[in-house]
Parts: sequence; structure tokens; C-alpha cells
Amino acid sequence: MAFESEKTMFEVYRETVYGNQFRVVYFTELQDHNKASEINRAMAGEHYTDGFIRDLRKDDAKAIIDGLLSRMNDGEALAPEQFLAALGDHLA
Repeated sequence: MAFESEKTMFEVYRETVYGNQFRVVYFTELQDHNKASEINRAMAGEHYTDGFIRDLRKDDAKAIIDGLLSRMNDGEALAPEQFLAALGDHLA
């Protein structure tokens, strides 16, 4: 049985400095050596959406997110609601 605390916080943002690409940061997976730089990078970007994914089958959720980011970086327009809907029951 999975506990409610077994989830990973993420944010999708668009870089505003380099290349205008969509990126994701998984905040609850950051380590001390990269925490400040990754948070600063996300804060400098343009917020797109955020949420929590369940740790159960987290790799599946990350694969979905990577696929969505690839589509968006190739020019496909997705509303944040569509992005989250594509994650379905992977969201916590």
C-alpha cells in the first residue's frame, strides 16, 4: 500500500534565457549539490504547471512527462490542463 507521502513534487517551466525550451525539475529528488542551481534555474523560467506524481510507477510518469516536453519543444501547443490530464492517475 502506498502512502500519501510517497510522491514527488515537480514543476514544468519554460526557460527564458537559453533556447526557450520547456524543462522539468523534480524538487523532492534534488540533492544538496544541485538543489540551489536547479531551483534558481526554474525560478528564472516561466512557470507552466506543477504538481505531484505518485512514487508508485514514477518512472512511467517521468516517461510521459518527457514525451510531453518533447512534443511541446517541437512546437505542439498544450494547455497546462491537457498536460496534467495526460498524466492521469500518475498524479497524486
